Amino acid sequence: MSGAAIFAQTGPASGLEVMPTGAALGAEVRGVDLRALGEAEFAAILDAWHVHAVLLFRGQSLTPDELIAFSRRFGALDHAPVQEHGQSIVAGRPELYIVSNVVDDAGKPIGSLGNGEAVWHTDMSYLPRPPKASMLYALEIPPAGGDTHFASMYAAYESLPPALRARAQGLMVKHDGTYNSGGFVRAGVTPTDDPRTAPGHLHPLVCRHPATGRSMLYLGRRRMAYIDGLGLGESEALLDELWSYATKPALCWKNAWRVGDLVLWDNRCTMHRRDPFDAAARRVMHRTQVRGEAPPMA
Repeated sequence: MSGAAIFAQTGPASGLEVMPTGAALGAEVRGVDLRALGEAEFAAILDAWHVHAVLLFRGQSLTPDELIAFSRRFGALDHAPVQEHGQSIVAGRPELYIVSNVVDDAGKPIGSLGNGEAVWHTDMSYLPRPPKASMLYALEIPPAGGDTHFASMYAAYESLPPALRARAQGLMVKHDGTYNSGGFVRAGVTPTDDPRTAPGHLHPLVCRHPATGRSMLYLGRRRMAYIDGLGLGESEALLDELWSYATKPALCWKNAWRVGDLVLWDNRCTMHRRDPFDAAARRVMHRTQVRGEAPPMA
């Protein structure tokens, strides 16, 4: 992919500029205030999102309601999932999910996922119809750590050797609903050691993106995954082989967060993970998710 800037002509005064990262995915969108976005600018952003899968908007200043309003331009929003400590929603804003290690004066977490590593995953892929997009907006960041990495599942599929690519066609993989990306057991779930009986949902291992038509791997997360119809040992071996290709550094891009960053990613064709950070540092992020319009399709 070229590293040259792509200028979106959205009017005489428009300064919207799309700068590809030069990696397998991702671009920074400059010269735009997401609180005051015209239709032509939004159309340019939508096109750039389909091309690059992950978009970074720096220097934004969004209230929770403004973040929700921008998110809704991509479609109806999911309600935030129940967090590992049982809290489900922000009062009056069920679409808002707080990702944070901060606790309030009573010692209660204000958000979810703590300060540890969040392993590679696709958001809420254990549902029959996972969200199509996620947005994460930085309010407070630690002085070091907490960076978010993204991997292209288009590039992962295209990097597979022909024999492995052919073997993956037509298979269904269970996306586990036991653990979240921080390794915490989801509220109301009883863990099991057998991925064949764990809660979750089957999706095609190779999917076609509904907007771009491109083929991609759809892995979700490694822990407790299972390929339907295979013996457990065969499933584990095949998944290990696929994962050995899916997150190679050449397929990835990392965002080192700044306050005011908003990152939008296509949940259908990317995976992401988070680096750990010092528990004594504060990290506060707001997340929204755009509802999927259809189940992942082969």
